[in-house]
This record gives sequence, C-alpha cells and structure tokens, in this order.
Amino acid sequence: MSFQSTAIGLAAALLAAMPAYAAPLPDPAGIVTLQIENDSASPQKGTTDRYYTSGLRLGYTSSVNAVPEALAGLGRAVWGDGVQRISFDISQSIFTPGNTQISPPNPRDRPYAGYLNATLGLLHDSDNARSLLALSLGVIGPSALGRGVQNGFHDIIGDTPNRGWSSQLKDEPAIELLAERTYRLPVMQFHGIETDALPSLTAGVGTVRDYVQAGVSLRLGQGLDSDFGAPRIRPGLSGSDAYTPTRPLAWYVFAGADGQGVARDVFLDGSTFRARSPSVDKRAFVGEFQAGLAVMFHGVRVTYTQTWQTESFKGQRSGLFSFGSLALSARF
Repeated sequence: MSFQSTAIGLAAALLAAMPAYAAPLPDPAGIVTLQIENDSASPQKGTTDRYYTSGLRLGYTSSVNAVPEALAGLGRAVWGDGVQRISFDISQSIFTPGNTQISPPNPRDRPYAGYLNATLGLLHDSDNARSLLALSLGVIGPSALGRGVQNGFHDIIGDTPNRGWSSQLKDEPAIELLAERTYRLPVMQFHGIETDALPSLTAGVGTVRDYVQAGVSLRLGQGLDSDFGAPRIRPGLSGSDAYTPTRPLAWYVFAGADGQGVARDVFLDGSTFRARSPSVDKRAFVGEFQAGLAVMFHGVRVTYTQTWQTESFKGQRSGLFSFGSLALSARF
C-alpha cells in the first residue's frame, strides 16, 4: 500500500470514526488574517536566512454557513451536524541553505526554493471538534517570487543579497490535499482560569509534501472555547483562522508538540517532474515543539507562536531550528 493511500485512509478514519458533538451557535462575522513567519525571530544567534526562512499568508474566512451548497453537502456527508465556513488563503514560503553567501550553494545543503499557493478550505465545527478539508494549488520555482521578495527586502534594509538563488528549484506546478481534525477537550478550571487539551491529526498528500502529523497543544487562559488554537502556516499544529470570542477579553498561553512522518518533501527531495534537481537526504521523522500566546479583544485576535523543529535533513547543522509566527485577525 502506498504512503498516499495510507495517509488518506488515516485521515478518513479520523474524520468518520470520532464521536459527534452538538453544534455551536451561528456566527455572522467574516474574518481576515495576516500572518508572518520568519527565522529572524529565533532566539538563536546567527540563524537568520536559513532553511525555512520566511512565510507570508493572507487569509479570508467566511461567516458561518455562508458555504456553497455543494461544499456544504460534502461537509454534512462526512461530518454530520455542525456549522461550516469556507476559507481562502494566499501564501508564500521561502527556503534557503544555511550558507547564503556562496554561489553555487553547497550541494549537500537545503536547496533554494520559493513556493506560492492559493488554498481553498472547508471548515466544520462542533462544540468540541474542528475538521478541515483543504486543496492548495500553486507554483514552486522562480515564478513564486522568492528571490525578489527576499533580496528586495534585504535591499530595503541595507543587507547583503543572498547569492545562490540562480540554483533554486525550477518552475513546476504544485497541488496538495489536506485533511485535519482537532479536538478541544476541557481539563479543569480553577479561580476562573480554564485549561484544555487540543489533540489533532493531519494528513497531506500531493506534489508538495506527503506526510502524516499527530500532536497536541495544552492551553491555560480564559475563553478557551473561542477558538481551536493559534494559526500556523502548515505543516505544524494550527487551529486555523476561525474564532468566535465568548467573552469581552479572551486570552491564553499554550505549549504543544507534534511528530511528522514524511514520505516526500519536494523542498528536500527535489523536483517532482525533473530527473535532475538540487536535493538532500531528508529525515523521515520531524518533531516540533511550540509555545506562545493569544489575545482576543474587541473582535481582534493577535497570536504569537515560537516553534522549535528537529533536523529535517541529514547534514543540517543548526540543532533545533527555530522561527516565530505572528498572526493578526479581525472580524467584520
């Protein structure tokens, strides 16, 4: 059985076999999110512009049940009762080797790559579970504008350009299908402070990354039923962009961990469609640890996540690679 079949089977079992919960109340608000991820936020010195160096994302999430009937019918058939939203994201991710000042780059280091994509998602919420099906279409290579964005920003701040972009992965189409479910499990309350756990399982297949991911986040705060955790540019633990504040001020701090079994990663294994392409020997298992905080006030949500990631390919020299993720969302 192929990895793709196994991943889809695991996702289908997760989506279908879990118990159902009562549906939350409808929410008439749409949500816009701007998210920035960058390794410059790492607490480690001398680790900027290496590996997963930058992520940018702009997302829109619809109001509850403002979903085309064809998609709504699919959601009801898979998940049963609940409320649904659709989401649309445009995102760019940039990857570079550890040494960006040599050209050509070290062939045993992570290749240069840019990835630009648009993602359509179908969200389904119950009181204690959030499910997601998402389809991403995009491009990997020079047309993803990684070189222009990174070196253009360096020019603005007076930094030296990264010199090996001429060796980046060549243009190719990208398609990815993702299925995910996250549970919200209350643990205890004390003196008005709540705690809960957010276990989740994710599977992704396509020309970008074939992987399965399992993880859990622990939260402490007030108004934890307002969302399902802080968003991330995937892969990684992500509560997605939808939130409905259940009190004037909702907040929480969190910590979590996940493990990813990776069968293929185009940014490490090289081009899907070309016989000759920059590549490295990837690690089949990647672990992540993350911690951060979230605040919701007057309909605005601000989240910050710091992530530490184990080595993703053989020869990576940074130990735990770290980057920060800041997301600002507004309801209207």
